[in-house]
Amino acid sequence: MSAIEADERGLLLSCPKCGQRNRMTYEALGKVFRCGKCQTELRPPAEPVDVESDLVFDALIRRSALPVLVDFWAPWCGPCKMVAPEFVKVARESAGHLVVAKVNTENLPNLSARFRITAIPTMVVFRNGVAVARQAGAMPAPEIRKFTETAR
Repeated sequence: MSAIEADERGLLLSCPKCGQRNRMTYEALGKVFRCGKCQTELRPPAEPVDVESDLVFDALIRRSALPVLVDFWAPWCGPCKMVAPEFVKVARESAGHLVVAKVNTENLPNLSARFRITAIPTMVVFRNGVAVARQAGAMPAPEIRKFTETAR
């Protein structure tokens, strides 16, 4: 489970200094955020964000100031398990420039149908709510980064 949660308004994360929960609004991603309690600068999300609902997914891809790389996956999928650590690497290396999100196709089948996900893993880059690039299959972090750079 990710330490970062997503809701309809933004990403929720705890301050590393005081533990206060803070919201990074989607529209302001890429800007500097400070803890509301102690004013410590909060680092941009550096791990994949688990998307738990269609509503949260739509808010994230439509309102994010940064491009969103979505990994459509399923828990029973061997290649999905193999590529998961590669998405973690991409999230760390792209923090502040790209949001990496994960959608479990078993839990959110409507999204799979809506975006015609017929093979997993499938990754899609969204900008302003529009899918701008799509690739099926597992690949290492350097290839994922290259794929996202062509879509920016």
